[in-house]
Amino acid sequence: MEHDGDVIAELTADHREVEEYFARFDQAPPGSEERKRLVDALTIELVRHSVAQEHYLYPAVRKYLDGGHALADKELADHARIEHLLNALQQRQALDEDFEHLVRRLRTEVTAHVDDEENDLYLQMRSNVDADVLQELGDKIRRSKKTAPIRPHPAAPDEPPAGKALAPGLGLVDRVRDHLTSRRHT
Repeated sequence: MEHDGDVIAELTADHREVEEYFARFDQAPPGSEERKRLVDALTIELVRHSVAQEHYLYPAVRKYLDGGHALADKELADHARIEHLLNALQQRQALDEDFEHLVRRLRTEVTAHVDDEENDLYLQMRSNVDADVLQELGDKIRRSKKTAPIRPHPAAPDEPPAGKALAPGLGLVDRVRDHLTSRRHT
């Protein structure tokens, strides 16, 4: 998908990519390596997306929106649940007994989170934040995703400044680990 525009366009494009991974997962044969590969690719996309949001979007939500602290805290709680599911899936193979169940739970969590963001949070941002700020946030998020971690790190801090400082290092470690294990990025 094309990635440009403001923060809302950027993150919405990510959401469509995630939906596409779930659709491709549904089309792959149950228990197949293709399903495991798609979950790995989905994990990479979700982790990069989440880290970028945690570093740039949620601090802006806290700054610009009435009730922004509560909104950001709710979004971070959603991310924590999703990251724990992603971590559990990284420990499973496609033939494992609970693999399909974990993917269904992940889809439920991700779908609810996306609906919340697109039907509430993004509308509030569009109404309350200057277009130049939204564009700048989109640029920052695109840059952040290039070095963000690509594996779940549930114990890592999810808020700046600690999370922002650790993310590039974790991203590098993840990429080296994937190279050594031949895990493919799509």
